[in-house]
Amino acid sequence: MTADFLTATRTFYDAIAEDYADRFRSEFANRPVERAVLDVFAELVGSGAEVADLGCGPGRVSGRLAALGLSVFGLDLSESMLAIARRENPGLRFVQGSMLELEVADGALDGVLCWYSSIHTPADRLPSLFAEFRRVLAPGGRLLLAFQVGDVARKHAQPWGHPVTLDFERRRPEHMTELLAEAGFTLYSATVRQPDADLEETSPQAFLLATATA
Repeated sequence: MTADFLTATRTFYDAIAEDYADRFRSEFANRPVERAVLDVFAELVGSGAEVADLGCGPGRVSGRLAALGLSVFGLDLSESMLAIARRENPGLRFVQGSMLELEVADGALDGVLCWYSSIHTPADRLPSLFAEFRRVLAPGGRLLLAFQVGDVARKHAQPWGHPVTLDFERRRPEHMTELLAEAGFTLYSATVRQPDADLEETSPQAFLLATATA
């Protein structure tokens, strides 16, 4: 957890945690595609499946997956985000750590969720990240990857007046699919929806669902 991008990411989210949690508390109410994608993921991994929500933030997606019948734990760099996740989901387990070095046994998980949390990983570290996802998944396990579509990062500077700045990377689904294949995944479905002006979005949103090959 000493790499510069990890430190920058942790510092950014530690600073904005409470404002971020308030801003996105009810986000799924106006996001039917996202709800549907998570429902499909939960159905495919199966009730009671062991799932990791990596980059869980304040735990809103972890809580939703638990409500869908999954055995889920969350992991995040930011202790401030984890404090909110534990406060709002007292029955779930949340741990601090890096997605690039998971303290999880090989093949121990049925599902991995990376919900807009790979967007701070540099491009040259994505192969290592996806290889780590594949390592912890059992053959046939499912990965759900969500990210914004594009070619140029969007810089978020001083959100809610906090003196922090972080780049949010945009990726192309075709390229991400290639990287997943190289890491040992087979694409199951690819969903891309256009930006919603009511949600103040500026980029399409992508959701890749992949299966860990044997």
